[in-house]
Amino acid sequence: MSIAENIKQVLSELPDGVRLVAVSKFHPNEAIEEAYSAGQRVFGESKVQEMTAKYESLPKDIEWHFIGHLQTNKIKYIVPYVTLIHGVDSYKLLTEINRQAAKAGRTVNCLLQLHIAQEETKFGFSFDECREMLAGDEWKKLGNVRICGLMGMATNTDNIEQIKAEFRSLNNFFQEAKATWFSNAEWFRELSMGMSHDYHEAIAAGSTLVRVGSKIFGERIY
Repeated sequence: MSIAENIKQVLSELPDGVRLVAVSKFHPNEAIEEAYSAGQRVFGESKVQEMTAKYESLPKDIEWHFIGHLQTNKIKYIVPYVTLIHGVDSYKLLTEINRQAAKAGRTVNCLLQLHIAQEETKFGFSFDECREMLAGDEWKKLGNVRICGLMGMATNTDNIEQIKAEFRSLNNFFQEAKATWFSNAEWFRELSMGMSHDYHEAIAAGSTLVRVGSKIFGERIY
């Protein structure tokens, strides 16, 4: 099947209120252009240099989502154009995004990344660390970042029940955060969970953004 057909297939499975982030990392501009021609406008990248090169050479109405682990020294390169940063995994990173966004005269939308998987290699706040950060008022002074929701990655396992439980735990925390710290923030509404192999479980658990790559573009070429 073509990229366009793959996109159509995935979109047909998404209920109202769930958006597709087409994960285009490691794929060439031609692949993105094919997806773009099929109507896809939201693309996810995980390397700053690669995303910036694509931003500069592809249509300007593309929404670029940064979905990788972001290093503080690279923030300044994406702040002028990024639509959403999915993986804010520390308060330090949030403050640096705020600093660079202020310089660029922008407010940057961010998701806080929670560590819900069993794997140590994944990044993110623990629930308690995130509660502690949100309970303090320091983050409210950051005028150039907007916390729009949460992101998490389930364990890479064939155990579907474990994946479902991890996604549910993130949704429960999302509801808690919404009620406790963001009850008046209509923009706090995104829950980014689910990738090519587990997005159906993520949708069932309340995801609003699914990050699908290999199912659209085929396996990545390294």
